[in-house]
Amino acid sequence: SYILSHSGARIVCVHPDHLDAVDAIRTEVPDVEHFVALDGAREGWLDYEELLTAASPRFTPAPVTEQDLLTINYTSGTTARPKGVMITHRNAYMNVVGTLLHLPLRVDDRYLWTLPMFHANGWTFTWAVTAAGGTHVCLPRVEPRAIFDLIRTERVGWLCAAPTVLIGLASAPAEVRGEVPAGVQVITAGAPPAAATIERLEGDLGWEVTHVYGLTETAPFITVCEPRPEHERLAPAERAVVKARQGVELITSGELRVVDERGREVAPDGQTLGEIVVRGNVVMKGYYNDPEATERAMGDGWFHSGDAAVVHPDGYVEIRDRIKDVIISGGENISSIEVEGALLRHPAVQEVAIVGMPDERWGETPHAFVVLAAGAEATEPELIEFARGQLAHFKAPRKVHFVAELPKTATGKIQKYVLRGGATAISRQ
Repeated sequence: SYILSHSGARIVCVHPDHLDAVDAIRTEVPDVEHFVALDGAREGWLDYEELLTAASPRFTPAPVTEQDLLTINYTSGTTARPKGVMITHRNAYMNVVGTLLHLPLRVDDRYLWTLPMFHANGWTFTWAVTAAGGTHVCLPRVEPRAIFDLIRTERVGWLCAAPTVLIGLASAPAEVRGEVPAGVQVITAGAPPAAATIERLEGDLGWEVTHVYGLTETAPFITVCEPRPEHERLAPAERAVVKARQGVELITSGELRVVDERGREVAPDGQTLGEIVVRGNVVMKGYYNDPEATERAMGDGWFHSGDAAVVHPDGYVEIRDRIKDVIISGGENISSIEVEGALLRHPAVQEVAIVGMPDERWGETPHAFVVLAAGAEATEPELIEFARGQLAHFKAPRKVHFVAELPKTATGKIQKYVLRGGATAISRQ
């Protein structure tokens, strides 16, 4: 109800699974004039298909300039009220053009919707696929068996997916996979993918993974991990590490810098940590009806991402963590992403999240929440020792907590603040 009221929505179109939920808040959204059921209309609802059938084929487009609003996309709101990100026609158009330049779709390509269209406008593939004249293959919900079936039967060659979805595909048993066509182009973003996941998808399935980076506030792509000829000469494991980086700016996106607390660019040494800041074509107009939040995020002319990153000597950017998720242990910074990537190389680990746990001596220490692969077994000492074999010892988790699943948002992002609360309780015990 908050989003409907805050955005000033006058028409609400609802999937049949959510009719009851919307009916329950009708009295809280008095400004909504029309409730449209996309299917399964009942009393008090307009039927979408009937409205289309009764509508005139004539349509007069409203005048639109490139700076007019196209969408208002609400952020996750994990720590505060969701903020409405104002994306203009120019923002989205420039992202589409950049996407098609770096990831060239063709008229005969077939794209599978494993990514929610509501997630940053489906990373603008809603328009990119249409602009290329390709075919949209829709999927009601993400299920590995259905994905593999559609790739075979619909001759799918492209898909976008968050790393959590890719982990599910890479971990799917042979009877779920069936015969897997090679050559599928996979675009991943939403969270930094583990090199181990990329290596498995490319090595086991013969797919090609490209990592892009951005935020809802940047329409969404800022960077692409552009492949280079020298990457092909690397061993598969080394190449996967490079492909897990965020990469370089898209031609159309604008400017990206990694800066320290004083706003100075960090050295391109792959070690010095700074915050990613951006400005240019794809950066949002601001937060809807929230000038204070807009000023905090981009008042100096640069949008501050909240992502902590390094710049490698080749100019490729690599995120080490969300700034709020960096673990400071005994004065040393520990990247939760680095520790997660190490543990994901263990054959028994399907998913993992690392959070900082209070520690009287060190301030914080890494704490692992692990989902084991189906039928697999592992012990806490085994996983800690495995991590110590790949990382500096102070980075290895001090505790491992085995869970059936990790809490996630609707877009597949792991909700570390939920785990952090659990870690605090465990620490007290």
